[in-house]
Amino acid sequence: MTAELVSSKRSSWIGNATVIIVAGALVMAAAMGARQSFGLFLGPFSFERGLPLTVFAFAIALHNLVWGLAQPFAGAAADRFGTAIIVGFGAIVYAAGLALTALVPTGLGAIVGIGILVGIGLSCTTFGVVLAAVGRAVSPERRSVAMGVASAVGSIGQIGVVPLAQTVIDGSGVAAGLLFLGLVVLLATPLCLAFGGAKAAPSSLSELGLRQPTLGEALREAGGHRGYQLLTIGFFTCGLQLAFIGTHLPGYLATCHMPAALGATALAVIGLFNTIGSWLCGWLGARWRPQHLLAWLYLIRAAAIAALLVLPPSEALVLGFAAVMGLLWLGTVPLTSNLIARMFGVRHLGTLFGICFLSHQVGSFIGAWLGGYAFEATGSYNSVWVFTALAGLFAAAVHIPIRDRAAPGAPRPSHC
Repeated sequence: MTAELVSSKRSSWIGNATVIIVAGALVMAAAMGARQSFGLFLGPFSFERGLPLTVFAFAIALHNLVWGLAQPFAGAAADRFGTAIIVGFGAIVYAAGLALTALVPTGLGAIVGIGILVGIGLSCTTFGVVLAAVGRAVSPERRSVAMGVASAVGSIGQIGVVPLAQTVIDGSGVAAGLLFLGLVVLLATPLCLAFGGAKAAPSSLSELGLRQPTLGEALREAGGHRGYQLLTIGFFTCGLQLAFIGTHLPGYLATCHMPAALGATALAVIGLFNTIGSWLCGWLGARWRPQHLLAWLYLIRAAAIAALLVLPPSEALVLGFAAVMGLLWLGTVPLTSNLIARMFGVRHLGTLFGICFLSHQVGSFIGAWLGGYAFEATGSYNSVWVFTALAGLFAAAVHIPIRDRAAPGAPRPSHC
């Protein structure tokens, strides 16, 4: 097959890929914007409903764990049955979970709604499903940038949704705030139709005519691949750090006697700078080895957390911390997805990323729960801050020896 024919085939996919990238970004903007608002509900939920702080903290922690457990299955279902039906199903379940938590004013309502239903919904409307579709829709040389763009635009949801959620909570209470988030997610449901005609892009001359591995082959190859194992271990730290900060930063600032609105502002700043950081990490991932970029990312996170702890507290310090963390917030996702695609191809990217993401969500569960437990037990978040900083150093060390060359079981000539 000539290079001219490959070029012609690629051009016919440009419009399809653009639609998928835009739709995927908007779906993630709604899903992640709502999720990043959960930390705002922690104190008000406990106060309005007369429940311990640890109840809502546990619900948030549980949704991270459920999200991780469900992600491999959601990714595999999307790989097999198509992204559209999985995204649509997930958005409806997500919205139902928020509505249940709003309308059933008990701890059980929060655990089932936020903890279980929202976790399932997120597994269908975020990275493992949406970015896998984006990765399949573009050529390998553009994959990292496309994933970065989708993640960056998706972060806009955090900028807009978090401050609005705070306004609704302040004006109308917790139930109204949760229903508002449910409406945001529900409005994204029709976007699932954009994935209905998704097809894999022609990739390159070297990949045309190659046999794709079966799911069993891909799972066996990944299970014995040292680089994939290290990547999965390191991703645990990302979940630990992000869940702790996203859930407990507003509460930590309150213990420092800072204005309540500063917590919402800091989360919005994280979202703003995440739009830049996600795109930048995707762009850099196309030019440098993703594993080395991930190592630097975790080192800088650790330094930023240490600075927040040792420097005198001030609004400027908090906003500076939020800006730095925002640049590094979800940049791990396009880099990790791209690294998995380099090693194993994109045929089973949703499944393989989902398994890796389970480690991330176990870390998220621990980060969200441990923050609430430590505060209830000691009245301080400092021990968990130190733990997350040390975890960043560990993750940086784990990523350095990863090799990104294609695994033996990756797509190979059909006559083999």
